[in-house]
This record gives sequence, structure tokens and C-alpha cells, in this order.
Amino acid sequence: MLDNLRNILTSFAALLCGFAVGGTWIGVVVVPNESFDHMDHTRADRSVRETLVAASTPIAIMLLAASVLAVLGGALGAGIVAAVSAFGYFTNRWTLAPRKPRSAPPGARQRKKTQRVVAVALSLIFGLGSIAAGVMAALQI
Repeated sequence: MLDNLRNILTSFAALLCGFAVGGTWIGVVVVPNESFDHMDHTRADRSVRETLVAASTPIAIMLLAASVLAVLGGALGAGIVAAVSAFGYFTNRWTLAPRKPRSAPPGARQRKKTQRVVAVALSLIFGLGSIAAGVMAALQI
């Protein structure tokens, strides 16, 4: 009976990791491609930034839940990788947070493109971590 419970817990952990990967794909690949195809650059950039900030919290919560389920199911490696990936998604909030320029004069333009590129790159990297955590949970590693 305990083996069945472990199988169920790790299966749900793998499922949540799969949901997180799907959310990452939509937020990092689909939305930017569609936004930059159908909007001007400024609106598309703002849309992508808002999507990344809005999507990062639910994805991080899914990965935290997957981490807990994986650890309870005995897949400690999957739990650790999912927890690290969840922390990575929380960093999108800091990466895309509005900043006040320190040395630029009032009215100067900010370089937000770099923030967006870093957030997308981090999301892709932690999306790969989510895939790894899901596979590890399915294999009960």
C-alpha cells in the first residue's frame, strides 16, 4: 500500500512539472512570438514582460507543490530540482521589477530589453530544470 501511495505522489509531482513546462512554453515562446508579430515593439515588449511576471508565480507554486509531492513520494532528487526551478521562477519578479535609474538624468530612457531577455533566458533554463524534475519524479529518483 505504501508503494502505491509513493507512485501516486510521484506521478502527481511529474504531472505538476509537466504543467509548469507547458506554462513556461506558452509564456516564453508562444506569447513573445505572437506579440512581436502583431504589435509594435513597445507594446509587444510590455506584453511579454507582463506575461512573464504574471506567469512566474503560478508556475513557481506548481513547482513547489511538485517538490513537496516528490519528497513525500521518496523522489528526493526530483524534489530538490523542482524546488530550485521554483526559486528560479520567483527571480523573474526581481528581474523584471521596475527600477529607478541611478545615474541617468530625469526623462532618460531605460533599457528594459535586457531585463526581458534575461527573464526569458532564465525561464528557459528553469523550464529545462522542470523537465528534469518531472522525469526524475516519474522515475522516482
